[in-house]
Amino acid sequence: MEMNIALLPGDGIGPEVIDQAVKVVKAIGQKFGHKITFTEAVVGAAAIDATGEPYPDSTHEIAAASDAVLFGAIGDPKYDNDPKAKVRPEQGLLLMRQKLGLFANVRPTFTFPSLVHKSPLKLDRVDGVDFVFFRELTGGIYFGEPRGRNEQGTKAFDTNVYSKHEIVRLARMGFEAAQKRRKLLTCVDKANVMATSRLWRETVQELAPEYPDVKVEYEFVDAVAMRLIQWPKAYDVLITENLFGDILTDEASVISGSMGLMPSASLGTSIKLFEPIHGSYPQAAGKDIANPLATVLSAAMMFDYAFDLKEEAQLISDVVNLSLDEGYVTEDIADGGTSYKTSEVGDWLAAKILA
Repeated sequence: MEMNIALLPGDGIGPEVIDQAVKVVKAIGQKFGHKITFTEAVVGAAAIDATGEPYPDSTHEIAAASDAVLFGAIGDPKYDNDPKAKVRPEQGLLLMRQKLGLFANVRPTFTFPSLVHKSPLKLDRVDGVDFVFFRELTGGIYFGEPRGRNEQGTKAFDTNVYSKHEIVRLARMGFEAAQKRRKLLTCVDKANVMATSRLWRETVQELAPEYPDVKVEYEFVDAVAMRLIQWPKAYDVLITENLFGDILTDEASVISGSMGLMPSASLGTSIKLFEPIHGSYPQAAGKDIANPLATVLSAAMMFDYAFDLKEEAQLISDVVNLSLDEGYVTEDIADGGTSYKTSEVGDWLAAKILA
C-alpha cells in the first residue's frame, strides 16, 4: 500500500517522539512492503516563530493532502506565561481541528501488566481496565460565539453551542465502537442543568433503537468523574461533549500509570490525525529523555484507523509491550533501574519489528 503521511512535530519534545514513531513506521513499511512518504510541516510555537501563525496555510495544505497525520505536541512557556499574548500555540491546535474537520477525539485507556503497579489506584480497581472516550472536538464552548469581555473588562463570557448534526455523527461512532467491544455505551452530560446536554441526551435516546445490541447508560459528568476513580472497569465506550471530554480524558489518562503511554486519534470525514496525549514537556526538550511510547502507539492507531491494517497495528503494540516487559524504557518508567534514551528506545522498537 502507498501512504502519504504528514508529520507535524510541533513544540517541546514533539520532534523527538515523532522521530521515534517515524523509525517504527519505516520498519513496518519495510517489513510489510508498504511505500510510505513523509512530509513535514510546522505547527504551534514553532510555526509562530517561523511564520507568525500557529497553523499556517502551508501546513494546512500538507495535512489536508495527506492520508494521515502524525502530530507531536503544542505548547511553549514563553506563551504560557503571557496571558495577554494575542497569538498562542494552542490556537493552532483548535484551528487545525476545525479546518481539517476533526470532529471526534478517540482516547483509549488501558493498563500494561508490567506497569499496573504504577497506577495511583489500587490493583483490584485498575487491573484489566479497558475503555475508550469519544469526545466531540469541533463544537461546544471552545468554538461557540459570542465570546469575550464587556467594555470595562470586568465580565467575561463564552457560549456553549451544539447542533443535532454534531451530536449524531459523534454518537454513531460511539455506538459502532461499542458494537465491536463489550456493547456498553455511556453518554456523559449535565442534562439536569444545561440545555446543550439535554439535546445530547435526547439525540442519543433517539439513536439508541438503531443499535439494539448496545446497552446505553446516561450519567452526569460529575458522577463519571468520581466513578472513573472508584470503579473504572465499569466503563466500555463513553461519548461526551468537548469540554467534558477534555477534562475527563486527562483524568482517565493517569489510570495507566503514565501519560507517556497513552495514544489518541482525532477523526474527521476524510482526514485522520494521531497524537500522544501528553503535552510538549518543554523541560525535557532536546535532552533525549522523553518517553516515545505514546507516540509510537499513536502510529499503531494510525495503521488501524486510517489504513485498516490490523496486523501492522498489532505488531507495533506487541513490540511496545515487549519493551515494557524487558525494561527497555525511558527513565520516567524505569523505576530506578536501567533506563534508555528516547532515540535508543526508538531504535530498539524498529529493530524488533524487523527481527
